Amino acid sequence: MKNYIDNKFYNLVKKIEKNDVYNIYINIVKNFSSLNIATQKSIEDFLNKFNYWGNIDISECNYEVFYKKASLLKNNLYEYIWLYENLEDYKSKYILFSILNNFYCLDFNNLSNSMERIYKHYFDLDIMPNLKNEIFADIGAYTGDSILDFIFTYGENAYKKIYCYEMSENNMKLAMNNLKIYKDIVYKQNAVVEKNKKLFYDECIDSSATKLGDGNKCVLGVSLDEDIREKLTLIKMDIEGGEKNALLGAEKHLKENKPKLLISVYHNNTDLFELPKLIKNFNKSYKIHLRYYGGPIFPTEIVLICK
Repeated sequence: MKNYIDNKFYNLVKKIEKNDVYNIYINIVKNFSSLNIATQKSIEDFLNKFNYWGNIDISECNYEVFYKKASLLKNNLYEYIWLYENLEDYKSKYILFSILNNFYCLDFNNLSNSMERIYKHYFDLDIMPNLKNEIFADIGAYTGDSILDFIFTYGENAYKKIYCYEMSENNMKLAMNNLKIYKDIVYKQNAVVEKNKKLFYDECIDSSATKLGDGNKCVLGVSLDEDIREKLTLIKMDIEGGEKNALLGAEKHLKENKPKLLISVYHNNTDLFELPKLIKNFNKSYKIHLRYYGGPIFPTEIVLICK
């Protein structure tokens, strides 16, 4: 017997099944065009600022981002069904429905209802109520904000050691300053990737979105399997689309040690289903959840929690 969340999800599946990519795309554009101009412009500015999901130019009637979403829904529908059916709780299932329905028709209401309003980003006490003696690798530590949230949520005695990875020199300096009163934190100015290699980046105007590329700053990329030989118990990743490669470089840890995982799954259009499949392929015993820390308009800050 299906409940109301199941019904919402499978009714959306039926709508996607009976429409082709073009009709889904036209429906999204119609819904976008019905929004007030200020909201349209705000969405355009946000999407073009980061350019993760496709381009949009209202003046040129260029809605590439919406065509990509339509293609994503239609061509990967059964991947989303697999994800829905493998999620552990109905909060996660509702979040997935809300995200996909936002893709399909720019539904802001359900997305707003999915927003986390109680717990700190990544640290959901319903999923992980008590942490202690953690060996925690924070991949994409930025200025140390997630480590501070971890300590706020669980206390200073919740960890034995924290590895703080941040490839931006500027961000690392800020993290070291923000965390200077805490002990047993190892600072590593490295990118985390699938295998050790030299890489390049530019310091981004938005310092939270520093990405690897063809920049003029050099950084050593390391894999977690090569860089940390002790047992990890907790890994958080938010590295602007590099999460898949970082997970590939942590295969041994996931297979042998099964650390708890807090993974951003929104930087690439396919991360939402590809990354949980990759993790389950490494270790079938992982149980998977979704939590949503973004806003009510366009889904970002989607976190996959595996334990």
